[in-house]
Amino acid sequence: MDKDKKKPVLIKTSKNNDVASNQVPGIDANTEDKFPLTRINFILIAACGALIVIGFLLMIGSANDGATFNSDVFSARRVIVGPCLAFVGFMAMAIAILFKKKSK
Repeated sequence: MDKDKKKPVLIKTSKNNDVASNQVPGIDANTEDKFPLTRINFILIAACGALIVIGFLLMIGSANDGATFNSDVFSARRVIVGPCLAFVGFMAMAIAILFKKKSK
């Protein structure tokens, strides 16, 4: 009766037990462990986020209450510098996400 029972066969796969990487030729098991964004990407993303926040901070200020005219509403800092800095931050964010360091 014990002779009829077969022992289970253990099949070793890659270190992370990913069966698909062993079944598809040309896929290296080590490439699946890498993250798409590196440390430099996260540093650039943080710098771009800071640029965006600084741009929005430059745009804030007191509002025009209607009783008196506040000429600060149309200042160059709030109308030109702040929006341009925020726009540059958003454009640089796309570059920071897509940036890939050249390998040697």
